[in-house]
Amino acid sequence: MAQHNSAMEQDLGVVIVGAGFAGLTAARELARRGLAVRLVEARDRVGGRTWLDHRLGRDLEIGGTWVHWTQPYIWAELKRYGIGTVASPEPQRAFWWADGGRREGDPGALLDAIGRHNGEFTKESRTYFPEPFRPLATDAFKGIDHISVQDRIREQFPAGDARDILESFWTLNFNGPLEDAALTQALRWVALTNGDWAVNFEACATYKIQGGTAALAGAILEDSRAVVDYGFTVAGMTDDGGSVTLRSADGRAISARAAIVTVPLPVLGTIDFQPPLPPVKTEAAKRGQVSSGVKVWIRLRGEHAPFVALGKADWPLNFFQVEYTLDGDTIVVGFGPDATRIDASDAAAVQEQLARLVPGVDVLDVATHDWVADPLAGETWPMHRTGFLGNHLAAMQSGHGNVLFAGSDIANGWGGFIDGAIESGMEAAQAAASLLGPRSAARPAAQEPVPQNPALR
Repeated sequence: MAQHNSAMEQDLGVVIVGAGFAGLTAARELARRGLAVRLVEARDRVGGRTWLDHRLGRDLEIGGTWVHWTQPYIWAELKRYGIGTVASPEPQRAFWWADGGRREGDPGALLDAIGRHNGEFTKESRTYFPEPFRPLATDAFKGIDHISVQDRIREQFPAGDARDILESFWTLNFNGPLEDAALTQALRWVALTNGDWAVNFEACATYKIQGGTAALAGAILEDSRAVVDYGFTVAGMTDDGGSVTLRSADGRAISARAAIVTVPLPVLGTIDFQPPLPPVKTEAAKRGQVSSGVKVWIRLRGEHAPFVALGKADWPLNFFQVEYTLDGDTIVVGFGPDATRIDASDAAAVQEQLARLVPGVDVLDVATHDWVADPLAGETWPMHRTGFLGNHLAAMQSGHGNVLFAGSDIANGWGGFIDGAIESGMEAAQAAASLLGPRSAARPAAQEPVPQNPALR
């Protein structure tokens, strides 16, 4: 891999830390403005917390997966590159836990059980967030920003089925415990689908990208023509007022006139910033997000009719959904709220959890990745804690000298989704272009071709 010294040999305009969707989008937008851009990526692939990998006999999304037409940024990208979507199979059976026991029935019965009470729980979403892509537009939310999802559910619903189902449903959405899950985060999500929780749920788990997330990530990278330095783990960065120099853990350095940092919140605290970040940023990084759970792919023996299953909030795996059939078998995706409570790579442990809800299943194999233990992630999809929206969001979006920030963690709209990463990357690119002054709209002739990387499919 090429070494880079701290001199800006080619008048590098912006160096971008992280080649997830925020970084890729920022690189393309800046290149279109005529700025020389370079991406540094600690992994051996692009995509960040999206990762299409061949497991269990087919390509599977190990990280972020689903998209929807209510998400304007990613929908525009799919149209730009002529990429379609593929729907998950319509469930024919549903399993859920109620009255202390397992229930089985029509999927509509489960949705009705959720919807009877979720509509009440989320009815004020548009009241607090009338413009969901401008969550700070009014101060109304500040009166509830300290309230957790768990506290509000338990305030509204007595102990029993309604409370149990809602707590499990929102534990799934947060991919973590609800004790410090911000009510404002839940209401922001639903406001994005005009206050309709059912459409929001559809957006979360129904439509996948044709060709996988790698197809879209690759298209954006190719369009940007940006060079990616793989295996570049940023240990520190120094802004001397005229340029920003990044130092890698293995001793490399690269400088540019500005930098955009797109790492997840837990990773932000591992980078030595000079000058140091203000306390409001370091506090947010230290608190991190609620998401501390697990996603697991499961191959079942035999073909099963598509099903959906919702267990209890405190189960190691509390949600399952059929996604594919393959060579006479069935592939299911599952989620749980605490990655430390189950070894999701252990087929027997996964079998035990799935069998609590779905009878007659035989787990052949599983595939997972521990995003929470991953030093380059530290979380699954970002979901805010109480107080983050009012105390930290604007501060995290603001620049620090010549260093700017982006990522799904700090998006205004669909935070926790690919759409939010793209939105944030666009905004950071606009900020960087403004910071560096006007540039030609033409693409720079000296921009290098994208190096071939076997990890990018």
